[in-house]
Amino acid sequence: MADFALDTISETDNSPEKVRNRLVDLLLADGRITSPEVEAAFRRVPRHLFAPGGVSVNAAYADDVVITKRGPDGRATSSISAPWLQAMMLHAARLHPGGRVLEIGSGGYNAALIAEVVGPRGTVTSIDIDSDIVGNARTALDIAGYPNVHVVQADADTGWPARAPYDAIIVTVEASDIPPAWTDQLAPDGVLVVPLRMRGNTRCLTLIRDGDHLTATDAVLCGFVPMQGAGANPVTRRALRGDDVTLRIDDPETRSLNLDALASALDGPGVDVWSEVTVPPATSFESLHLWLASQPHPYGLLAVDRDRAADMDPQNWVSCPALLTGDSIAYLTIRQLDDSTWEFGARGYGPDAIPLTQHVVDLIAVWDRDHRNQPGPDIRVYPAGVTIPPTRQPQLLVPRHHTTAAVTWTAAGDQR
Repeated sequence: MADFALDTISETDNSPEKVRNRLVDLLLADGRITSPEVEAAFRRVPRHLFAPGGVSVNAAYADDVVITKRGPDGRATSSISAPWLQAMMLHAARLHPGGRVLEIGSGGYNAALIAEVVGPRGTVTSIDIDSDIVGNARTALDIAGYPNVHVVQADADTGWPARAPYDAIIVTVEASDIPPAWTDQLAPDGVLVVPLRMRGNTRCLTLIRDGDHLTATDAVLCGFVPMQGAGANPVTRRALRGDDVTLRIDDPETRSLNLDALASALDGPGVDVWSEVTVPPATSFESLHLWLASQPHPYGLLAVDRDRAADMDPQNWVSCPALLTGDSIAYLTIRQLDDSTWEFGARGYGPDAIPLTQHVVDLIAVWDRDHRNQPGPDIRVYPAGVTIPPTRQPQLLVPRHHTTAAVTWTAAGDQR
């Protein structure tokens, strides 16, 4: 992710134009911006005008999220996404001059970027369920010079049929399902870009029509604020050690487990098993997380407070894959062997810790052998009730109210 040290920018260098151009230069250098149209949009749109009061110009143009609203529990309910991710989504949507675009989840800034790319002959509609966000977006768009962007208060689940069909629908909130309205309002050759949550793992999917279903042509690890309204489907959070250790659960099978015994299991001795599968520093292995989620086993994501539960030592302190039983848990770990090598492993607690931990390590070995160097799984989204073709390959099915996502893993040399 592109970023720059804010404390290295002098007072004479932090005009909005200079800081904005510095950000764009970094996005270009990192390969995040790959077209002159998207570059021009990022250079023109004044991002700082869409940030809340109190956010500095430097912070507004950092390659990071800007929170615009929080709920009563302190969690973000609206934000301006990181510029690298916005650039990726603009490219994925295949925007073109004169295009008709629906943005689901407003804020104003991203809609202005879209408006720059589709130009005066295009139409941009941005919807949000929150009247405060809609009002702020409208005000900022007018100040920034984008009065033609149509901002509407509406539930994401219904889209906005009045201006359909859309050449692209860009969803900027985390969804767990694809409502029929989105595909109904998408042009036959349109593109749907959506952060879809699959068993707790969110990937920004670029979806196109493929017969009776949608096929992902790209999938990027991401994080977004969750959808509100009729399509809201929050994950279940279980406290295992108060707020120090929590478990996020995203499927009915795991929700039905009685996990009360896990809290006491974590107070007992842990079991560590190492896989001999290694990785160099600063190397992406996000497909391993989705691979572990794709197994036919109760599953959750562990979040651990680094300061108050350092003994847990998960691979990821915020969102670590874990396999579960009613009284046992095994999760992904990693250790540094030397300056250039890290090794994956698993740690387990509870009566089934030994076999469960070994199972995680065995899965790591299969991922390393069959999937680590592959492009990633095949991801398709089928309407509920449609028969999904059988496969001999490992496959995760994520059934929701409207759709079922199918994540299929194909090893080198295999055919689906």
